Amino acid sequence: MGINGATSTGPLGGPCKTKFHLLWIVAACLDRMRAVRGILVLLMARKAAVIGSGGQLGVELVKELSRRGYETIGWDRSQLDITDNRQVDSVLTPWDPGIVFNAAAYNQVDVAESEPLAAFLVNALAVRNLALACRQLDARFVHFSTDYVFDGTAGRPYTESDATHPLGAYGVSKLAGEIYAQAYLDAPLIVRTSGVFGPGGLRTARGNFVEVMLRLARSGTPIGVVEDHTASPTYAPLLAARTIDLVERGETGVFHIGGGTPTSWYRYAQAIFGVAQLDHEVKLHATSERAYRTAAHRPKFSALSNSRMESVGLAAMPPLEDALRLYFAAREKMLSSAQA
Repeated sequence: MGINGATSTGPLGGPCKTKFHLLWIVAACLDRMRAVRGILVLLMARKAAVIGSGGQLGVELVKELSRRGYETIGWDRSQLDITDNRQVDSVLTPWDPGIVFNAAAYNQVDVAESEPLAAFLVNALAVRNLALACRQLDARFVHFSTDYVFDGTAGRPYTESDATHPLGAYGVSKLAGEIYAQAYLDAPLIVRTSGVFGPGGLRTARGNFVEVMLRLARSGTPIGVVEDHTASPTYAPLLAARTIDLVERGETGVFHIGGGTPTSWYRYAQAIFGVAQLDHEVKLHATSERAYRTAAHRPKFSALSNSRMESVGLAAMPPLEDALRLYFAAREKMLSSAQA
């Protein structure tokens, strides 16, 4: 007899067996609930939102995410004012994305010196709005920043651990955006890049450096490009792909993804005309910062080191000439498609 006259049998019979069976059923149900929740989380994570989807990087993010099977939606600045926190909430909340990519930016470096508030609204306070929305939705946040958070005095490619020291309103606003993302979220992914160029530049109002050089070449006028400033020109489709690779590996924190070749803007122009087979037709000459004065003070050597990106198993970025060949192939395809 058991306590209070209850019958107690061995582990294989009677009431004890029934209790054991009930516990097994409860455990099995809990396992199934965890599995279902895991599937729901995974499905939610496969929903991606791209802010700034009309830009050179944004169009490539939408394209690459869709290619990988993400349910993707994008907004450009005509569709979503990210400086308005209520609008951000009203747009993102119904979509309920698992990942938000912010490729929007105010990047008029010289104009920012005369209107620093406009730069700060988009590059800093709007990032705060997006970070708060992601915190509310429990979504991952991927934010793109710039090599201009550095002062260019290191004389070598910058790593993620190097001290930041922006030289102008644009760089200050971008660094503030990084700080806001890190302040409001536990694990954002911040990707610093440099001199982005992509096929989308054919369809954007400001284009990119490649298109500017080609336009000047067609004009037949002499072209002067600074030789004493060095950066890491970055091909947008590869930047988008490497960033998504980092997301899928669960990486967080700050990563640099710059072009594979630190180069001066003059050497960059030479490479453009060489790949385009225009080098014998163009009147290109090197100039300097002293001869080419601008409103904004720019870092003289802001190339980025990709060593951290490569250390987590991602492929190295290709040399500049290879990236330009990819660009011109994609450019030709877009032009042919437009003419068809």
